[in-house]
Amino acid sequence: MDVHVRLDGQRDLSGQIYRQLRTAIHDGLLRPGDPLPSTRELSRRLAVARNTVGVAYERLVAEGYADSRVGSGTYVRTTDLPAYGPAAVTGTTGSGLRPRALWAGLSPWTLPETTGPASAAHDFRVGLPDARLFPYDAWRPLIARELRLSATGAAGYGDPSGHAGLRAALARHVRLSRGVRTGPDDVLVTTGTQQALDLIGRVLLGPGDRVAVEEPGYPPARLPFLAQGAEVTGVPVDAEGLLVDAIPPGTRAVYVTPAHQFPLGMPMSLRRRTALLRWARGHGAAVIEDDYDSEFRFGGRPVETLQSLDREGHVIYVGSFSKAMLPSLRIGFLVAPASLRGALRTAKYATDWHTAVPTQAALARFVDNGLLARHLRRMQHLYAPRHEVITRALTGHFADLAELVPSTAGLHVTAFTRGRLAGPDALAERAERARASGVAVHTLAEVAADRSARPGFVFGYGSISAPDIGPGLHRVFGPPGERTPVVAGQ
Repeated sequence: MDVHVRLDGQRDLSGQIYRQLRTAIHDGLLRPGDPLPSTRELSRRLAVARNTVGVAYERLVAEGYADSRVGSGTYVRTTDLPAYGPAAVTGTTGSGLRPRALWAGLSPWTLPETTGPASAAHDFRVGLPDARLFPYDAWRPLIARELRLSATGAAGYGDPSGHAGLRAALARHVRLSRGVRTGPDDVLVTTGTQQALDLIGRVLLGPGDRVAVEEPGYPPARLPFLAQGAEVTGVPVDAEGLLVDAIPPGTRAVYVTPAHQFPLGMPMSLRRRTALLRWARGHGAAVIEDDYDSEFRFGGRPVETLQSLDREGHVIYVGSFSKAMLPSLRIGFLVAPASLRGALRTAKYATDWHTAVPTQAALARFVDNGLLARHLRRMQHLYAPRHEVITRALTGHFADLAELVPSTAGLHVTAFTRGRLAGPDALAERAERARASGVAVHTLAEVAADRSARPGFVFGYGSISAPDIGPGLHRVFGPPGERTPVVAGQ
């Protein structure tokens, strides 16, 4: 790595070089074992005599910062570096620039710290698939092929709407698997669901416009709308989903997770979905359908998408591959009415031009070759026992402390707490004790936008094997002696 050295004037040039290299070593920019530029190369870049650089290097060696190796060069010393100066400065400390006022109260959504994934004996974290089961052997040749094509000169800037092959593959996939009425021209590829929501907000909303979201609901969904100056209002949900009659007047858009409500887990009933579409038509408003966690279903009939029921172009369908594949791939998409295509494409261009083309092209082949369908069938087969184990335990052995919210899809379930864990303080104390015992788990209030949500736990089972679920729940709810036995028939 090139080292930036700046020389001022013509005095003490060796000293200037020495001090800047010494600072780079202490700041960690030059690490133990790193080579320094050759004296010939650095003298050429700085337009000074080679001897001037040599004197600086000799001083670094003499003071223990570097080692000189005959015939090889000069390297940062690997051991016993001398102590020097204050901690490294990572940036400017001035306050000449200020963000707009609306950003003062915004920050990325982060869950409170739990036991880290490397040390958690029982990982109930929410929103994570089992990364150990990803088909790496099938994926590597696909991405390698696209990178090789890039090296031959095929690389270039991509279409803001997305790779043509991927858009066609996605259109077929969601038509077959979810009944979404779409063609390739309706699909826009995004960098995850979060960017899809940001783009929708950019083209539909202005400062002061109202957006309704589910309460409790998915906290990150609020942030793009708030960042654009919109007013975000929570609307209660019940066993059938969003309470349509509670949507406030003047609402321009409604964000919902109808397939597997986050975080409670129930699907939106057909009656409620019909009412929501009727409301959208009557108010000329948009419905943003995040088809969250719809890939995995463990019972009941598949829930029809709002988009498939919409006949007047009020629904924008949003999906991603974070659960089906890996969150780190950052591939999402949206399906929009024709009236929004041009604006969304321009907004995507303005934001980041396009999502990484090699990843898009590899995913297109992954879908077209049937690898995605095969992977989803395998994951369904492996997640089903986990869903059965956790729901059976919560409705049976732990029923004195847990009231399971019925859920037949996705990778998490929610259980309201009762008995001695009915209060928020008792729940928080129990959660901390569980984490201290090696369980990564979160309360409902921690994963919901509404921090006053009813006391409960949200259990993800994407990252935990079926045999570990029971012991993990024992650590969450406490030893058997602390629980009241459940009497049959009660």
